[in-house]
Amino acid sequence: MTPVLSVQQIDSHYGQLQALFGIGIEVEKGQTVAIIGANGAGKSTLMKAISGVHPPTRGTILYRGTPIAGKSAFALVKQGIVMVPEGRRIFPSLTVEENLMVGAYSERRGAWTLDAIYDLFPILKERRKNGGTDMSGGQQQMIAIGRALLSNPELILMDEVSLGLAPIIVNEIYDVVRKIAAMGTTIVLVEQDVSRGLREADYVYCLLEGRISLEGTPDALDKEAISNAYFGV
Repeated sequence: MTPVLSVQQIDSHYGQLQALFGIGIEVEKGQTVAIIGANGAGKSTLMKAISGVHPPTRGTILYRGTPIAGKSAFALVKQGIVMVPEGRRIFPSLTVEENLMVGAYSERRGAWTLDAIYDLFPILKERRKNGGTDMSGGQQQMIAIGRALLSNPELILMDEVSLGLAPIIVNEIYDVVRKIAAMGTTIVLVEQDVSRGLREADYVYCLLEGRISLEGTPDALDKEAISNAYFGV
């Protein structure tokens, strides 16, 4: 079976600085794959390469067997790939509902409608006329996820969705992540919290200084191996 996503030997640079070195990952349809690693390991750069925000300087990215490296982020959204970015990136001039509806501009059809998002996040319906950046951090994360879902993606990239949130809100967000996965959506999840990443994922890749230092199913990875791969000891 052709993987939904196949990243093959990609490098990525910011000017003269190389951030990724020969990265390769594969994601099967319906999987939740976690990318773990410390700050600066290259996790967000990998997500940006896949989503078209910062294309790789070398290598191949295949989506359902078709090369996509170098395509714009907007073109990839129309093909079914969307990213929930680190930091949420809520539009300050738009209301909650207007921020959500940005995701519908791809005009992809599917189960995710505005009403479905409001069923998922009732607080957003209650405060739909509020300014998007007037909401709490957790509520802004709900907006970012809802906006992504309204594009009806087949593959959703989630970059640090728990960052800076209170533990109770993190649990609520991951309840939603599991609901999204249960609907058959393929998920690639960047997570600094190793235990959370292992708990949520079907398969895990650990990055260290722009290279894959460990990979495997969560039940096959022991704590010592993960610690060594994470910290490079």
